[in-house]
Amino acid sequence: MRTILFRLIGILEIAGGLYGVGAMLRHLLPLGSHDSIVALIGLALFGFVLAAGVQLVDGSERGVRMSSWAQLLQIPLLATPIFSYALHCGAYFNLETTAHLVRPWLSWNFGTQGFALASTGPSVSRFGINLLALLSWLVLKLR
Repeated sequence: MRTILFRLIGILEIAGGLYGVGAMLRHLLPLGSHDSIVALIGLALFGFVLAAGVQLVDGSERGVRMSSWAQLLQIPLLATPIFSYALHCGAYFNLETTAHLVRPWLSWNFGTQGFALASTGPSVSRFGINLLALLSWLVLKLR
């Protein structure tokens, strides 16, 4: 069962990482803009997730450690007027809420990637966690 779960996590990391690398390469042009800096950071993050997934599927212990870090990077969702951050590779199952609403909501998607990093954000703050990344991290830690 451990091997199946690790391979599933690795496949999602490979797919999301590869898709994310492609998306960030497209955002790199034109060079020199603020978006290029964010795209370079995204390219590094997606490249790391892709490498972690490849090593996890190969069954290396280093892949387990790298994938644990890759999953930790995908857990937080933060969107405030001052700072925004979110990352997902392959799939997500988010539990989110806004600062003024008590009712949280769930959102999910499969076969996708996403990266948000900004020094600004929405006027209404949103907070959340990626439950799929949290569960994956726990599976990798409780081997």
